[in-house]
Amino acid sequence: MARKHERLDVWKDAMDLVELIYRLTSTFPADERFGLCSQMRRAAVSIPSTLAEGASRSSRREHVRFLEISRSSLVEVETQLAIARRLAMAPDDARLDDSLNRMFARLSALMKAISRKVS
Repeated sequence: MARKHERLDVWKDAMDLVELIYRLTSTFPADERFGLCSQMRRAAVSIPSTLAEGASRSSRREHVRFLEISRSSLVEVETQLAIARRLAMAPDDARLDDSLNRMFARLSALMKAISRKVS
């Protein structure tokens, strides 16, 4: 039986994003293993982890707070990706960009829907 977070489309998207980020960062120079590579991976892993933790919370207000944290981690990944692209370590990738945009929209919509229930 799937847990609550496993039924969320945004959690599934976040798991896909982790995979995309790991594949991308595996191509980074070896001297970036403890730099940008590590930061991007940690921020990406944080997104589905925080979504799962938030879904387990008993109050809607807490759940929204964890969604906010997930969205912050998503923006962190976007920023790190922009840095990697500026340093010519990451090519433009429409699939990755679409994934980031879709997740941002889904997180925002979920936050809005849950917040309405709180008010």
